[in-house]
Amino acid sequence: MDVSYPSEAESFRAEVRDVLAEELPPGWQGIGAIAAREDAERFTAQWRQTLYRRALLGITWPPEYGGRGLSRLHQVVLMEELARAGVPFGEHTDLFSIKMLGSTLLRWGTEEQRRRFLPRILAGEDRWCQGFSEPGAGSDLAALATRARVDGREWVIDGQKIWTSVAHRANWIFLLARTDPGARGHAGISFLLCPLDQPGIDIRPIRQLSGDSDFNEVFFTGARTPADMVVGEPGEGWKVAMTLLGHERGEEAATNPILFRAELDRLLMLAASRGKDHDPLIRQRLAWCYARVEIMRYLGYRILTQVQNGTELGAAASVSKLYWSEYHVAATGLALDIEGLDGLVPEGRGPLRTVRTDDPGAPNSSGSWLGAFLNARAGTIYAGTSEVQRNILAETVLGLPKERRQ
Repeated sequence: MDVSYPSEAESFRAEVRDVLAEELPPGWQGIGAIAAREDAERFTAQWRQTLYRRALLGITWPPEYGGRGLSRLHQVVLMEELARAGVPFGEHTDLFSIKMLGSTLLRWGTEEQRRRFLPRILAGEDRWCQGFSEPGAGSDLAALATRARVDGREWVIDGQKIWTSVAHRANWIFLLARTDPGARGHAGISFLLCPLDQPGIDIRPIRQLSGDSDFNEVFFTGARTPADMVVGEPGEGWKVAMTLLGHERGEEAATNPILFRAELDRLLMLAASRGKDHDPLIRQRLAWCYARVEIMRYLGYRILTQVQNGTELGAAASVSKLYWSEYHVAATGLALDIEGLDGLVPEGRGPLRTVRTDDPGAPNSSGSWLGAFLNARAGTIYAGTSEVQRNILAETVLGLPKERRQ
């Protein structure tokens, strides 16, 4: 199998390396090497603006919306070089703004919505969060209770969302609400865009086991948004949401392995520094991690090829999400086992972000690995639990009977 990159991708790699050489400070060791969390947050915000200024955000989007019209392989090259340099890709809300909503608007949004929001997303002027889960509607998302009705030229929204990542950092939210109270199940649900800075919305942070507060409760009490802030047709938001979840679960299939491989290199260094690299049981588990990351890489190439050919992600998104999330629990658990009792006493800051790996360039500190371990378990829950992914694969790939619903 030839996995070499074409010349245009390598030319882009040279461009990215030039940007890194010009923009990073002398002696740069990686975002993870910045000891104080406030300093790391400040650098991340500044670096995000650098990426925007150098046209390295949304590079696969069409030029008319602020992108460069490049391929997804170019995105992979960009992530390879950012991981090598130990710098982040964007800020906390960019996962939802660029990857999820931006890509969904390109598929379902009106031309007016695209021209209004996409350039502002890249500029960092609009920062988005995701309003899907509710206290009584997590894995069974169709059971949501949030309602929206039309009042003149506006939607009026009442209800509650929970586990809303980085809502306290966002100024817009995309959400699902039932707009046809007479419909059941997936029918009658609309995908709405709503500004957060208004009297009818209350955001309450949730303190996590890791000590962070990246998740929130969001309460809507007569919140309002213009009538044209619906993506897709009213009542057909489920199709839009499935497109967005496909991006959340699988679009990073080819870029996630880059981050996991960089983290694995640090895990190997941790084992060597602790004298555990000669322990046969630890070596066996490290070899398992290495094999899984390599398989993940080639799985990502396959999914990337499918997407490049215009194939919808479909079940491949569930395969990717299930694979990396289950792997990460095992890999970070191994890190704590290598550290032993030292790993139970966190020293140094934890990761800046609550999803995927620890910070690029992070030192082998107990705080970094413990934070990554606590976040890894959440990876088997958000974007659809591992059980949900297995049900999807059982029904859509294996053709097994659908799970009986109450």
